[in-house]
Amino acid sequence: MLERNALADLWKHTLSQVPSIYGRLVYLASLRDANSGIYRHHGLSAAFGREESLGALRQSHEDTFREWLNLPMSEKNSDLIIHFQNLEENPRQAVTYLARAAPYLSQIPDSASPAQRRQFKTEMEILLELIKNDSGAELLPGSARPA
Repeated sequence: MLERNALADLWKHTLSQVPSIYGRLVYLASLRDANSGIYRHHGLSAAFGREESLGALRQSHEDTFREWLNLPMSEKNSDLIIHFQNLEENPRQAVTYLARAAPYLSQIPDSASPAQRRQFKTEMEILLELIKNDSGAELLPGSARPA
């Protein structure tokens, strides 16, 4: 059953089902067109109209990004591990790829300030290196601590 507005519907039927804040950030960023920056979600647009859908996606992306930034580093580390454990891909491979290629930079909402962008980039670099090299390695399936 649909909620009263696109924002509530998006949370209830989609975002609340994603087990990590970082996973929600990844999902919301994936709905933003890389060429235009416009968010697209067919079901939400069909139910609530393009403008309301666009606003709900943009606001959810910005709110999720701020929520992530406000977490203490230890909680960010735990949240990332939860995200990696829920991927279909090999978690170690995903961590290595993210650390090398930095696709997480595309997860920053357009409205983020330069300081927020720097914070996100720096913290992701630190967290990915910690997870990849040592900290939390035992929590990722198929991983082994470096000797």
